[in-house]
Amino acid sequence: MNRIDRMFSQLRARKEAALMPFITTGDPDCATTEALILEMERQGADLIELGLPFSDPLADGPTIQASSQRALRHNINARDLFGVVEKVREESNIPLVLMGYYNSVLQYGLSAFARDAAACGLDGTIIPDLPLEEADQWIKAANARGLANILLVAPNTPPDRVRRIAEATQGFLYYVSVTGITGARSQLPPELAKGLEGIKGLTNKPIAVGFGISQPAQVSMLSAVTDGIIVGSAIIKIIEANTIEQGSELKAGPELIKKVGEFVGGLKEATRS
Repeated sequence: MNRIDRMFSQLRARKEAALMPFITTGDPDCATTEALILEMERQGADLIELGLPFSDPLADGPTIQASSQRALRHNINARDLFGVVEKVREESNIPLVLMGYYNSVLQYGLSAFARDAAACGLDGTIIPDLPLEEADQWIKAANARGLANILLVAPNTPPDRVRRIAEATQGFLYYVSVTGITGARSQLPPELAKGLEGIKGLTNKPIAVGFGISQPAQVSMLSAVTDGIIVGSAIIKIIEANTIEQGSELKAGPELIKKVGEFVGGLKEATRS
């Protein structure tokens, strides 16, 4: 049983949903990313998604796009992300999942990427622009290294296709809450809970929902109908607001780690309410 499977098993026993924050690696620098992972774990995060910066992140809204651009100013790449994970693994056993785009994996080399991702301590990958029909080679490379390949479905994915994607996914099934891009929203679609219930009728795999979730009240509501809740843009906004620009350099402001930690702690508490 890997870290992701163990986490869901433990949380199910406690009747608790997983809180799964997303941050972009290297925003504003790798040392801050390492500190954020450890602080979010201290505040109750159950799994953390690490974004691999990319110049054209088509599934992401302006907030996460901007975080990628900030990281790319420092030329952050896959090797930097692997280095961050390696350092975190000296202190933490929290499940860590890379979220990135297929071109980055392809350019690195599928087998080499899977090898290095597993060696540094990553538990899985989410590649939103790699459809199931084109994922065979990557799935084989990931399976050979024990990496969970986490696939996505959307509200408009037909049931037969949901079943096929759910059968192929590992770790959990990522349910996109809206037919659109990432970004914090003040209100979630009214049909979201019904959509999640429908997906639960098609698979026994854990289901985590992401895109648009930004408030403790939303997390509390979703905890009753899903296994995991992913929050990204709302956290990135706190990072952006507490990043200091000095000439061409970016650095973490004195309150960045604390403010993100407090926000994540509030979200995790909402999974227990």
